[in-house]
Amino acid sequence: MRAKPDIGIEVAALGDLSREDLTAQWEKIYHCAPPKGVRRELLIRAAAWHLQAKRLGGFSTETRRMLRSAIGQVEKKFADRVRQANVVADDIKMATAPKRKQVLPGARLVREWNGKTHIVDVVEDGFVFEAKAYSSLSSIARKITGAHWSGPRFFGL
Repeated sequence: MRAKPDIGIEVAALGDLSREDLTAQWEKIYHCAPPKGVRRELLIRAAAWHLQAKRLGGFSTETRRMLRSAIGQVEKKFADRVRQANVVADDIKMATAPKRKQVLPGARLVREWNGKTHIVDVVEDGFVFEAKAYSSLSSIARKITGAHWSGPRFFGL
């Protein structure tokens, strides 16, 4: 019975340690630095638990078994949720992002903007607008509007 008062005194003494000393104890116990932003109270509780577990035996075999089982269940649920989220995300991508229409050479795109009709011809290497070659529809949309636009969206593709 003598161990309990000694443990009580040692646990109480943990409150007097500096944060640096508590961090050093954490590193000695867990073989890594404590998480960033961890509060001093948690460092004290972790050191106190480890001290008591070392002296009094820690978790029973049955408790360890239950903890392993619970961790396994949580990991399985997490993996299932991630898998389900990926499936839903893939379904959303397929539903919300239809393939853009392919514009073949020889096609003519017509768009009215501010009361003026603009005509763009599709050629092998890009687009022709007002007798000038462009490599993208976005640059043509910018020339027409004076602002950045998605060219395919501007022309309704």
